[in-house]
Amino acid sequence: MRIWIDVSNSPQVPFFAPLIALLEARGHEVEVTTREYAQTLGLLRLHGIAHEVVGPRHGGAGVLGKGRAQAGRVRALRRFTRGRHFELAVSHASHDLPLVARSLGIPSAYAFDYELARLQHGVGCRAARRVVVPEAVPQERLDRLGARARKVRRYPGFKEEYYLGGLEPEDAVLQELGLDSRRVLVVLRTPPEVSLYHRHGNPLFDQVLARLGADPGVQAVVLPRTAEQGDAIRALDLPSLVVPERAVDARSLVALSDLVVSAGGTMNREAAALGVPVYTTFAGRVGAVDEALIAEERLRPLRSVDELELEKRPATARRPAGRDPSLLLDLFFTAL
Repeated sequence: MRIWIDVSNSPQVPFFAPLIALLEARGHEVEVTTREYAQTLGLLRLHGIAHEVVGPRHGGAGVLGKGRAQAGRVRALRRFTRGRHFELAVSHASHDLPLVARSLGIPSAYAFDYELARLQHGVGCRAARRVVVPEAVPQERLDRLGARARKVRRYPGFKEEYYLGGLEPEDAVLQELGLDSRRVLVVLRTPPEVSLYHRHGNPLFDQVLARLGADPGVQAVVLPRTAEQGDAIRALDLPSLVVPERAVDARSLVALSDLVVSAGGTMNREAAALGVPVYTTFAGRVGAVDEALIAEERLRPLRSVDELELEKRPATARRPAGRDPSLLLDLFFTAL
């Protein structure tokens, strides 16, 4: 079977990496499209995933710019599919793919795990044949997006458990970044400032940067979403902040860290899946998956920098076993 996967943002790369390996092991032919945004291209290269960049860059923070970029990318993706005869199209939060797939009569499965990004998911849910989400997301929230129960397929837990199970972290990432193992290692993820669902300024993350960046007992590795964020953080010239110049093995970095503080979602859940203490400074409305993790005390909302608990974590700390990614493939194939 010929399968098309569209990867439009960096968190989608580790999600699809084991799924692509499984598909190819089963004899399927997989083609991956992507766009130039955040660390997506660097991560695709890091994971050894063949890909083709299709369409314009990200449209920026404004609604008008996003709309123009999407229109241009939809046209470019339609051109890409000519003569390729795809039999199934799959994406995670890339709503361009189901739009194109529907217009061409290709069965598509659209997955996502943050149900409150209503504008983009409303498009993807209505265009796709199947919608794949975590069990934690209530059906009434999906109804608002046009994903009626007959279209929805659910999986237990959260997506990060499916690609992090059995991870053996590589110490090489610590050496690559020149980190001192005697200091408390904190991984920071910047806010999704260009996302339509993240319109609320939150000074707390900046306060965390200032607090950790001046602490000689800490090394805080900041993983920015955009080059502009990276440049702005380097300009702070805080001695305990480390800002990588290129994409790094973030999964190993999180697994080896003592603490994670993230203003987004995926890295929060990666830490939770790996059993690493994690705080969220996300300023938008919390989705159902994170609500469940907060209730289970696997994710802690941070309200003040004074709440940060900075201590070395035992190297032998147990990591959860994870879940079988083949379950996700079975859900995607129900689109046929």
